[in-house]
Amino acid sequence: MKFRHKHLLGIEELSKEEIELILENAVGFKEIFTRTVKKVPTLRGKTVVNLFYEASTRTRTSFELAAKRLSADVINFSVSTSSVQKGESLIDTARTIESMGADFIVMRHPCPGAPHVLSQRIHASMVNAGDGTHEHPTQALLDMFTIKDKKRRFKDLKVAIVGDILHSRVARSNIWALLKLGAKITLVGPRTLVPERFGDLGVRICHNLNEGIKDADVINLLRIQLERQHKNLFPSIREYKLLYGVTEERLQVAKRDVLIMHPGPINRGVEISQEVADGKHSVINEQVTNGVAVRMAVLYLLSGAASS
Repeated sequence: MKFRHKHLLGIEELSKEEIELILENAVGFKEIFTRTVKKVPTLRGKTVVNLFYEASTRTRTSFELAAKRLSADVINFSVSTSSVQKGESLIDTARTIESMGADFIVMRHPCPGAPHVLSQRIHASMVNAGDGTHEHPTQALLDMFTIKDKKRRFKDLKVAIVGDILHSRVARSNIWALLKLGAKITLVGPRTLVPERFGDLGVRICHNLNEGIKDADVINLLRIQLERQHKNLFPSIREYKLLYGVTEERLQVAKRDVLIMHPGPINRGVEISQEVADGKHSVINEQVTNGVAVRMAVLYLLSGAASS
């Protein structure tokens, strides 16, 4: 099948088949990593601009590496030293970048829906690299790629997502992807961070860690996003660690071959212990590697090269 989207704005708008198409293409791009020359000419002559209004290590660097391995030119736009500081609007900034020949704009922005607004006003392909608490589609795609690589299936797979669900764009994108692929999801955390309304999406809500991760095939841990919280939603970090921090002892109730995942950055000793983060069940570093392959696949499919 052909990938008929010009932009990647969210997982919610993708079909199961489109998600699978991205994952299938990512397999081929990951094989490039084993070559002596880790580069293909697919996007030669194209320009990718990373437009990040929020701090990022993994996502921005991963997109930069993905674009360079496809032979594209890459510009990393620094908001802190740009005309944004002089009051330039998002749309004017994007149009200025596009006027310089950008073919793709990869954007992270604190406002939900910002990439959607921009996609309607520019000709370049937009890739949502995280918009507020709304979505983070490529993180969900690399998570799906990692799960598929290790578990070979999604149907009836038991996935527990633990942590700050309320403020997590990663959680929302993962929920959409996992449900479309046939997995069963349990959201785990304090009542203030895992509101009951999430149950309307077709997921199970649990406020007890041991109960929530029992017999889990995959545990995806999320950090507490204090920067997005405008009031104290739990008594203390210490209490959160005691009630929801995943340790080797607590893992005993999960499946023996459970996968431990985390989008990063990790707060070691809070949502995850040192031993679990670096232990035999952890695929956290593999997620980072897989992210490059998945983002190569996304840029490739958005370019239309797959159908040319």
